[in-house]
Amino acid sequence: MRSTLWAFATALCCLGSPASAAGIQLLDADPALSGAIWYPCAAEPTHVELGRLSVGADFDLKGAKDCPVTGAKLPLVIFSHGRGGWFGANHDTEEALADAGFVVAAINHPGDTTNDSSRRDTLSVWGSRPADAVRLLDFMLQDWKDRAVIDPARVGFFGFSLGGATGFVLMGTRPDFARVASFCKETSGACAELHNGATPPEPIQDARIRAAVIVDPAPGTLTRENLAAVKVPFQFWRSQLGGPGVGDGSGTARVADGLPGNPEIHVVLAGHFSFLAPCTPEQAAAVPRICTDTPAGFDRVDFHREFNAAVVKFFHQQLAGGDQ
Repeated sequence: MRSTLWAFATALCCLGSPASAAGIQLLDADPALSGAIWYPCAAEPTHVELGRLSVGADFDLKGAKDCPVTGAKLPLVIFSHGRGGWFGANHDTEEALADAGFVVAAINHPGDTTNDSSRRDTLSVWGSRPADAVRLLDFMLQDWKDRAVIDPARVGFFGFSLGGATGFVLMGTRPDFARVASFCKETSGACAELHNGATPPEPIQDARIRAAVIVDPAPGTLTRENLAAVKVPFQFWRSQLGGPGVGDGSGTARVADGLPGNPEIHVVLAGHFSFLAPCTPEQAAAVPRICTDTPAGFDRVDFHREFNAAVVKFFHQQLAGGDQ
């Protein structure tokens, strides 16, 4: 199904009541696996404090910390945040999936987070980001203490912005760096590396991913030709107004026009950052660039009710065998 305009006032198909509340375990023992796991849990959720990020605002997560996992043979969804983001940037969507019966895992991409920019804007991040996702998936299926509750045949992926481009790599695309080099003019970072003849990293793929939600992906390396390699079913979202990392929206429109098959496409009359979790007043004051929505009157909270419902519905259809 292809839609050319997201109708905010029209609610999506109603889902059943959540299976249970979201439990949460923090991953902080290994810098390469710094993040959190959300999952179904019978306890009442509270607020799990995380402290202050470098953007100058406090963040916390909603969940029942370290409560026992409920359920068996649960589908798993791994998340990949955007450039300079963090593992909880889409925490409301992660919580919604856990409430609906999914195990959800997200980590910070080392070198490309809010607090660590050591790899940001380098060619190496195109190899390290997919490798991070593979490492997380290996951990969840092989080493997580509650791994027995996961059905390894039902794995999904959610990626926002550069995380969306990361997802396409994992699903089979070979990034078109020659295209990027033809229009980028920066004298540092990946652009300079390409002009100086650096060899881009080989793409890392993972056939364990059976379905994906790709949200406003960084469009520069994506073409109709390399997207043709994607055979995994996916749901595609893009912002009509764009923003940092995706330009004015025309790049993601070009990507949408070149998508293979007949994916479910949603176009949202809003900016790039409107896909991130709604902000608290403190966060809005600290990072207005991320928390201020356009056009005037756009309600991020209302939109995320519909957005999360659509994401949950898609993953239920693709991974859990129904429309729950």
